[in-house]
Amino acid sequence: MKRLAKKVLLIGWDAADWKVINPLLDSGKMPALEKLVNTGVIGNIATLDPPLSPMLWTSIATGKKANKHGILGFVEPDPISGSIRPVNVTSRKCRTLWNILNYHGLKSNVVGWWPSHPAEPINGVMVSNFFSKCSVSYGKRWPISDGSVYPAAMTWTLKNLRIHPQELTSAHILPFVPLAAQIDQEKDHRLAILAKITAEAASIHAVATYLMENTEWDFMAVYYDSIDHYGHAFMKYHPPKMSNVSEEDFELYKNVVEGGYIFHDMMLDRLIQLAGDDTAIVIVSDHGFYSDHLRPENLPRIPAAPAIEHRPYGILCMKHDTLKKDERIYGASLLDITPTILTLFGIEPAKDMDGKVLTGIFQDNIATNYIESWENIEGDFGTHPAHLQEDTLNSAAALKQLVDLGYIEDPGEDNTKALNMAIKELKYNLSRVYFSSGNVGQTILLLEELQLMDNNDLRFPLDLAKCYLQKADYKKVKHIIQFLKSRDGVNLSYLEILEGIALSGQNKIHAALRLFKKANECLPEIPALHIELGKAYLSLERFQEALNVFNTALEKDDENAFAWHGLSIAHLRLGNFEDAAESALNAVGLLYHFPYAHYHLGEALYNMGRFKEAMQAFELVLNMNSKLVKAAVWLLKLHEKAGINNSKTIYYKELVKDYMKGNITIVSGLPRSGTSMMMQILQAGGMKLLTDAVRKADDNNPRGYFEYEMVKNLTKDQSWLNKADGKVVKIIAQLLRFLPSDFNYKVIFMRRDMYEIIVSQQKMLGRSIDKYPLSIASAYEKELEKVEIWHQKEPNVDLIYIDYKELLFSQQKSLTALNEFLGHTINIEEAVKVIDRNLYRTKLI
Repeated sequence: MKRLAKKVLLIGWDAADWKVINPLLDSGKMPALEKLVNTGVIGNIATLDPPLSPMLWTSIATGKKANKHGILGFVEPDPISGSIRPVNVTSRKCRTLWNILNYHGLKSNVVGWWPSHPAEPINGVMVSNFFSKCSVSYGKRWPISDGSVYPAAMTWTLKNLRIHPQELTSAHILPFVPLAAQIDQEKDHRLAILAKITAEAASIHAVATYLMENTEWDFMAVYYDSIDHYGHAFMKYHPPKMSNVSEEDFELYKNVVEGGYIFHDMMLDRLIQLAGDDTAIVIVSDHGFYSDHLRPENLPRIPAAPAIEHRPYGILCMKHDTLKKDERIYGASLLDITPTILTLFGIEPAKDMDGKVLTGIFQDNIATNYIESWENIEGDFGTHPAHLQEDTLNSAAALKQLVDLGYIEDPGEDNTKALNMAIKELKYNLSRVYFSSGNVGQTILLLEELQLMDNNDLRFPLDLAKCYLQKADYKKVKHIIQFLKSRDGVNLSYLEILEGIALSGQNKIHAALRLFKKANECLPEIPALHIELGKAYLSLERFQEALNVFNTALEKDDENAFAWHGLSIAHLRLGNFEDAAESALNAVGLLYHFPYAHYHLGEALYNMGRFKEAMQAFELVLNMNSKLVKAAVWLLKLHEKAGINNSKTIYYKELVKDYMKGNITIVSGLPRSGTSMMMQILQAGGMKLLTDAVRKADDNNPRGYFEYEMVKNLTKDQSWLNKADGKVVKIIAQLLRFLPSDFNYKVIFMRRDMYEIIVSQQKMLGRSIDKYPLSIASAYEKELEKVEIWHQKEPNVDLIYIDYKELLFSQQKSLTALNEFLGHTINIEEAVKVIDRNLYRTKLI
């Protein structure tokens, strides 16, 4: 691979968020970042679950999820003391970006990365995340933790670059808090918190700029945690004022978050100057931070509760001569940073990385080659020796065993309690990683183990319920709901939502809807509840109501990809194809790896006649999820329309062939619309019918009904459909939408004047025809609309409308069109013989 960048500067801004940044850019308050934005590529970047910084920044540095890299939280068991310690880099189980660069002889400087202690012996300089932390009063000895700097000889050079919080003067504080002089610091310690955050950021920056100026380097990574810390301490005071914040506090601290971003832009300006024009610059955050009405007023008393303040979208900004200018990129993930930077260096990423190369950011098409893995290659990767590397959970188990055997002293009750708490959180975080990766089975094993460890922690049964929902194990979901109802501190409205989702999964939509509406009375502000409500309305085909509910969800959170997706489906079913496409694009713009949203985008584009773009959308669906074979059915349809027959066509045919169970011809329509006559025509024309003799001929249908009794139970039992393969079966209009998608259907739909249909039905039932039943007519019209919606959304359905009266009086025309639709499989001369105009007894006068 060709090397594209001479140098790369990776800047980490923990919790940076475009929602805060964009107004500052617009007002000219972040000129350094604005320059990069205008000349580079920007976009949202999707975080991972759980959104905990040590895990996320390790994923950024490795391209792998936490179950692979092994960093699972903020603290971990200390195998020496028997208590806990801040998470160490020795617990990482795979190689980072800078380790791979080290193998290729490139020089790296890494400053403050979390976690990076103890500093790794890389070809360059590493300053760990312990280096800038200050916990001593000014003037007292401020030691540097062992292992904070590699090479150790650099310690003495760098230690004096640290800035103590008490060194900051009013000139440093007033830009953040203009009214700082009014604060009684004996009672209000928030200025001290501000000073600590700012001083630690300045220390990191001082070290980074020193190394950029005074060392040779190919790769530079510098991590600032301060935006996140400003957020946790001061976002509650950020405009607009929250109702639970006093006017006094708001006036004092409303500028802190904005000041923090401006401070970072000033530091960025210096980094850009030192980097030089030939350096690729990458700015990334691990997640965002809620800054609007979605800010939580209070945090629950659970571990890692501050993560609730994190928004799922961080920032990405990249600039280099080989990259596009002033462009947006969609679908980036934290996992994509390492593969993309390796590509800039002309180094192959690995197949066992969970991320991808962001090929769309480059001006020219680039070839991306992958090796199997960087983990098993021998060589100097600048990592700690194997004997220092630890598996924290295994270390904790080994420590307990030694205590039990009496070989080491019991660490004591407090230490043991802290140790057990740490182990519990690490396992819980791992369970969330597995769940977000789709490994539900492994998630259940961990959660069941955790529930045995602590039966009072309600997170475990709640997450287990989500797993059982995924596996459609509704019996276990019900058991958990009953268990939670017996516990204190559980919001019953949340359980109603959970129960409603379970009922939806069992197709008990009306019961689910009642629970969702009930929960909405107590929890009207939760977008996720509106999404469940909207999904219920979609299932009930109440599309306008679904549209309204999804719009309500978006009023509360306009960056909810699932709400946009639901809105897209509602628009599709209402025939608003342009709005459907726009909504689907919004969904994938927020969450790119969302195959169902791409699928409905393709469906909307198809109905708009934008066939080439529809093809691209469906191809993307299959790339993301090859099991969504309906996308291949659409693609075959599009290939046939465009006259394409290539290797892709063959591939799609094979997918569809393996998926489809057969081909069924269906005669449908409203009762008394001529379906029985059509069955006679097809039989006379040489086609095989699937019928039984359960319903006998009578005066209303003297030649028979040509029905198959099992059809009546189609909503619950579809097992009989295999018998219909290659045959014709009669199914009324109301049941069509319950047909499974794994058969190809040719539907002959009989149309007849609605007045004639209803009068014929009334006569059949022996009822008076003096009064026309408008309500029944209206219901039937809606059923006909549903048939058209079903036809439009099912690529495995070909449908022809045959007019009953035209069939009687323009037989040749109707049968010719029908024969062409059926692939010229019927004998028209024989078919026409069974058409009897004398049976046209109920006529529109």
